Amino acid sequence: MPSMKRLAVWLILLLAFFGLSDSVYLAKEAFSGIPLICDIAGLSGCNVVAESPYSHILGIPLADYGVAFYTLLFILAAVEVMYVQVHVRRVIQGLVALGLIASAYFIFIQLSVINALCIYCSLSALISLLVFILAYFIEPLAPRMTVIEMPPPRFRSTLVLPPPQT
Repeated sequence: MPSMKRLAVWLILLLAFFGLSDSVYLAKEAFSGIPLICDIAGLSGCNVVAESPYSHILGIPLADYGVAFYTLLFILAAVEVMYVQVHVRRVIQGLVALGLIASAYFIFIQLSVINALCIYCSLSALISLLVFILAYFIEPLAPRMTVIEMPPPRFRSTLVLPPPQT
């Protein structure tokens, strides 16, 4: 695997670790009920978002889904570091595409419905976007087309006329 691909895989592994750390913090706080520390750069909507009805799906906090997502991504990236496999790269690409779509949806909900922005959720969305971009470098989505040179066609231009009728 060329060095750019290896670097992209290592960066995905590192970003998955940061995403996992972010999600574990949110999950721990959701479980304990302790308010989030979120007055960062004037963004203090974390607790508004965390206490909204949109913070759970099927009774499970979104942070728990984040933990599962980033754990799976971390494991897949670690497997890809050790054993270069096209199938693992494709699974990573599919997983991060789903993660990016989910992140975009939840950022939309925060901005348009809840009217508050969670800095930790925004960080997770940024990580998802970066991993999505890096996933393209580890395996391009479309296989490269190989052009096969064909010789030009050879035409025989022989015109056969029927004999004249008398």
